[in-house]
Amino acid sequence: MHSHSHTPAAAEPVDQARFREGQRITWISVAVNVLLTAMQVVVGFVANSMALVADAMHTLSDIVADAFVLYANRKGAEAADEAHPYGHGRFETAASLVLGLLLTGTGAGILISAAGRLQSLETLPAVGFAAIWAALATLAAKEGLFRYMLAIAERLRSPMLVANAWHARADALSSLVVAAGIGGSLLGFPFADAAAAIIVGGMIVKAGIGFAWEAMRELMDEGLAAEDVAAIRATLLATPGVIDLHDLRTRRMGHRVLVDAHLQVDGNITVFAGHEIGEDARHRAIAAHPEVLDVLIHLDAENDAL
Repeated sequence: MHSHSHTPAAAEPVDQARFREGQRITWISVAVNVLLTAMQVVVGFVANSMALVADAMHTLSDIVADAFVLYANRKGAEAADEAHPYGHGRFETAASLVLGLLLTGTGAGILISAAGRLQSLETLPAVGFAAIWAALATLAAKEGLFRYMLAIAERLRSPMLVANAWHARADALSSLVVAAGIGGSLLGFPFADAAAAIIVGGMIVKAGIGFAWEAMRELMDEGLAAEDVAAIRATLLATPGVIDLHDLRTRRMGHRVLVDAHLQVDGNITVFAGHEIGEDARHRAIAAHPEVLDVLIHLDAENDAL
């Protein structure tokens, strides 16, 4: 009984630290985005750059995404309850799906506006010089934010935070387009802007579809890669008393993994001894594979492979 009550307490500080760090980098992202949006709108109107104003609207969509991530990260860190007995890890998956769709929509918007700009090149008003500095400052801030967020997201193994980091990169790319466009129009090449926008729009759409697809695969209970399953199988088989195993199944739950397995043990031992072997196998799997959240063990007698 002692081991049962001890396990959640041991796991809690890890998840709490993970939750706090996820919240912290997302709040930093919100603060940077709010400042950038305000600067882009002001400079965009003063310097007569509609591209800069459009980029501000794009940054605004990032703030909406950040608010969404803060909510999903909070929900995902909640302990299991009656309505969600396996915990709330899938909230992160759902957020990744929505962010993927948001990225896809953003990219499509860039493509459409770029196509529109190609149609009306001769009517575009002259752009002020302040606009190029605003675009370059935005680009530097966004790229820095992306690298910082991605490093932490990968350390926390959170697909949702990785998706949000790439959202900042998508914004950096759109700022690069705006910088190229403003630079091009200042040099007398108004078409440069639209051509670059089409390339970047395509890249953003591709990234968005990728995230949405990853999340869909998890929501459809796709198992782990064959080598990961083999590693878990080897850990379970190495447990003293386990003769063989079958029906090993895995599925993702946010950044964690749930495992089901049928273990074959000697049919002549006591129920208590069999239970001890099962618990030992479960603890070994959780200890050897940090991503494993829990293992559901079913015991079979050695001569009964059902």
